[in-house]
Amino acid sequence: MNPFKLVVLFLAATILACAGTVTPISHESANQSPRALRFKAPPEWVVEKPSSSMRLAQYKLPKAEGDSEDASLVLYFFGENQGGSVQANLERWVSQFEQPDGRSSSAKAKLETITVNQLKISTIDLAGTYVAETAPGSGVRHNNPNYRLRAAVIETPKGAHYVKLVGPTKTLNRWDKSFDDYLRSFEYK
Repeated sequence: MNPFKLVVLFLAATILACAGTVTPISHESANQSPRALRFKAPPEWVVEKPSSSMRLAQYKLPKAEGDSEDASLVLYFFGENQGGSVQANLERWVSQFEQPDGRSSSAKAKLETITVNQLKISTIDLAGTYVAETAPGSGVRHNNPNYRLRAAVIETPKGAHYVKLVGPTKTLNRWDKSFDDYLRSFEYK
């Protein structure tokens, strides 16, 4: 796809994101008919400008009463057949958490695979102390106790898309149903 088309698609996605329905990326199939990953974000989520070209959509989920921070949700696409395997991403997300009692986070992670609109979606749900790097390669790490992660790898014909929602546990609990609805809205057509 030429760079001009990519810029047009990015601008269209940004405009549509403000309306609550996003079509963030379009792929062309063998017969040249446009296909896109489509989804519907809840109107209560605050649309943010993606902070990098690999972020197709970015949202702030307002904090629950008593929490000091909002949650952050990002939808990533690194390119066709880029971004690593489903298993590698699940393992990386597990490594971003530590458990207060010292147990393994992998033992606590809840993994599930679902099929939504003919798309295979692998999910993870994990709580603990969030210790991921603040920026890739920075060496500086978060230290956020009582955090939770809900993430997913959505497999499409043109490659995986990655959803990562992270924030205070109470805030993520508040948004559980809307996150589930968001995942179930994904389709590729």
